[in-house]
Order: sequence, then C-alpha cells, then structure tokens
Amino acid sequence: MRTLCASTLIGEFFVIGFAGLVAMQTSDLSTGTVWAVSGTAMVLSVLLCGMLTRPGGVQLGWALQIGLIASGLVVPMMFILGVVFAGLWWASVHFGRKVDEAKARFAAAQAEAS
Repeated sequence: MRTLCASTLIGEFFVIGFAGLVAMQTSDLSTGTVWAVSGTAMVLSVLLCGMLTRPGGVQLGWALQIGLIASGLVVPMMFILGVVFAGLWWASVHFGRKVDEAKARFAAAQAEAS
C-alpha cells in the first residue's frame, strides 16, 4: 500500500505546486497567501509519504484529498483534478491493501512450505 499511496502523494505534490502558480496569476490572493497554503499542502504531501504506515496516515491523506478538491474554489480546474486524485487515493489504499494481504499470504505459504 505504501508504494501506491506514496506515488499518488508525490503526484499531488507537483499538481499543488502548479496550482499555486496558476492561483498566483489568476486570483486576488496575495503571493504570500498562495504560497503559504500551497507550500503547506506540498510539505504535507511529502511528509505523508513517510506516515502512511502509522495510525492516522491514511486519514490525513483523505484530508489532503478534501483540501485538494476545495482548492477548486480558487482554481476551478482543481475541482476536476481533486476528484481524479481522490479516486487515485482510494484506488491506492484499496488495491494496496489487497496487495499487502496477498504478500502476507504468499509469505505464510512459503514459511509453511519450508
């Protein structure tokens, strides 16, 4: 699960950065405000890569997805990208857990065979 989720979060890192550049040019918000919000979200996306296996890591990832969708209020295209990344996040968590379970079953079968 960790690899799939981390890949999604790193993709979001870049999307958030580009959205910050767009927001800086198209919104009435100050540059400092845009980068305070975008920078915080970018740092959170990278930090979450290391927190995925800890309690609450996946839930924080969902909070980031909600924030990404909400950023569509400033950059309308982010509504679409936010939903796309929320879908990717769901798929990463869902299928990542299935892969982890399959690996555990395989390891147990290998240990039993030895």
